[in-house]
Amino acid sequence: MSAIASPARPSQLLARTLFIAALVALLLPSTRIRADEPTTQPTADSIDWAKARQFWSFRQPVLHNAPEVKDTTWPRQPIDRFILARLEERGLNHSSEADKITLIRRLTFDLTGLPPSPAEVEAFLADTSPRAYENLVDRLLASPAFGQRLASMWLPLARYAEDQAHQVGSDTQYFYANAFLYRQWVIDAFNRDLPYDQFITLQLTADKIENAQADLPALGFIGLGPKYYNRNRLDVQAEEWEDRVDTVCRTFLGLTVACARCHDHKFDPITQADYYALAGVFASTKLVNKTPDGKPVDLKDAKAKPPADMMHVVEDGTVADLNVFIRGDVDRKGPVVERRFLRILCDEEPQPFHDGSGRRELAAAITDRQNPLTARVIVNRIWGLMFGRPIVVTPSNFGHSGIPPTHPELLDDLAVRFMNNGWSIKTLVREIALSSTYRQSSRDNPANTAADPDNEQLWRMNRRRLTVEQIRDAVLTVSSELDPAGGKSLELDDPTNLRRTVYARVSRLKLNDFLMQFDYPDANVHAEKRAVTITPIQKLFMLNSPFMIKRAKALAARFTADAYETDAARINRAYHLLFSRAAQPAEIELALDFLSRLTSAELTRWEQYAQMLLACDEMLYVD
Repeated sequence: MSAIASPARPSQLLARTLFIAALVALLLPSTRIRADEPTTQPTADSIDWAKARQFWSFRQPVLHNAPEVKDTTWPRQPIDRFILARLEERGLNHSSEADKITLIRRLTFDLTGLPPSPAEVEAFLADTSPRAYENLVDRLLASPAFGQRLASMWLPLARYAEDQAHQVGSDTQYFYANAFLYRQWVIDAFNRDLPYDQFITLQLTADKIENAQADLPALGFIGLGPKYYNRNRLDVQAEEWEDRVDTVCRTFLGLTVACARCHDHKFDPITQADYYALAGVFASTKLVNKTPDGKPVDLKDAKAKPPADMMHVVEDGTVADLNVFIRGDVDRKGPVVERRFLRILCDEEPQPFHDGSGRRELAAAITDRQNPLTARVIVNRIWGLMFGRPIVVTPSNFGHSGIPPTHPELLDDLAVRFMNNGWSIKTLVREIALSSTYRQSSRDNPANTAADPDNEQLWRMNRRRLTVEQIRDAVLTVSSELDPAGGKSLELDDPTNLRRTVYARVSRLKLNDFLMQFDYPDANVHAEKRAVTITPIQKLFMLNSPFMIKRAKALAARFTADAYETDAARINRAYHLLFSRAAQPAEIELALDFLSRLTSAELTRWEQYAQMLLACDEMLYVD
């Protein structure tokens, strides 16, 4: 028997165990408190705050004059001059404008999450007026589907979910029966173009704002957070506070403040005292269920049916400042830290919060125009939504361990103008959509690819796979089955659920298989972006799942509804419906050959053909 396969003797196992333990002790900081170790919090005296504020993301964003460019005919928006100047500096050529079919398909998916209908494509192609594209942008921005599309971006940031990661038996007292009310508020907020600073403020402190009764569901941003069993224990409460600090700071500020829970931040000028100053805000806040008239609802009885209008919100609880927990250990308490904002984002020593829990003052600090991060962070997220790659590719980490922006002057300029334009999301999206940069073709250019293989300089549009919401919604749209209704969540596995995917139930306990297979993020934590994986399971789902088979049958029935239509005409109509273009002669010939063959499968030839079209790459990607 080889040495690898032979069992180790007890003495060998002991020796290996001692060796590994010694190695771990060398590589990791000890968690034991030595007798001579100080029990006070780490001080911030060693930080040169003036120098720390010189880091790019802690400097105030400023307007920049649009750079001079050689090709003065290409730029349409200020964005374009920033992009083109960098391209010319590096000897790269911008791409030509995409054709109108590509543009309407791209724009409709980006602004509504849905494919354009053949009638919409035909109307856009027939419109030869100078404002045809601009009118298309404005029409899509006014669509109710715009809010649904933006909500699909926002909800994973807010770690939106309707249950908890743990459940004992049938105990659902910590589940969120009406989480959908927060989701609907988010959708409506984007559709009415609620200024982003107000969007933030309402999600943190709507209960403290006069005449904001209709906006109370916004408090679900905090109120839908994870809740754990044994919530009366301090160590369990500390876990919940960390979630609140992490979600708020990464979502709005692009900072990983929760890294300072056990020690000063390893990379950024964020102290442990900073963390506990913010954690104190959420320690002074409690999660509650309320009816719109403010009446509390007790759901401890698992059999009790929650009111249909019950909201999962927050209110101030027992207001108190927290001790620093030395090395994160709740049993080793350091000095008390007053509730306040992050020192790095204040010109002087930050002032303590005095208004209840401090949520109102926290919201004011986050949305202050002098805060260098808030506008930058959301502008970067919207840019990533439109281009498939944000300017800062770590969109929830603008700190030292994040990746610096590819176009810092452009990001600054957009951030300042975003605030100057009343924090309007629609105005920002409109400018991006109207730019020549956004309208570029996605075609490759070998010379550019050799110099900039990752397209960091945006010399072309990025080809992107649709999100799981867009994939499912597109399939339902082309099969003429999409139900526009919203309301309470339905399970995606429910065969009667034909609504948009944004209205699906999202679980922390067991994420739906379809969502998981197509890279919907884990709902237990803030998700700054989505992975894009390509797996055999995805194709197997498209070919074998009951959902896709039913859609293929519905789509085939739509193709063959007119008994007098030729197969060639049906094939061409299928391409217009799914891909917004006419079928090429070779595609028609190949399809006719396939349809003419006999089959012994459960699906008819037309149903098989429809299923193949739904599963092909052109259906799943946008150029």
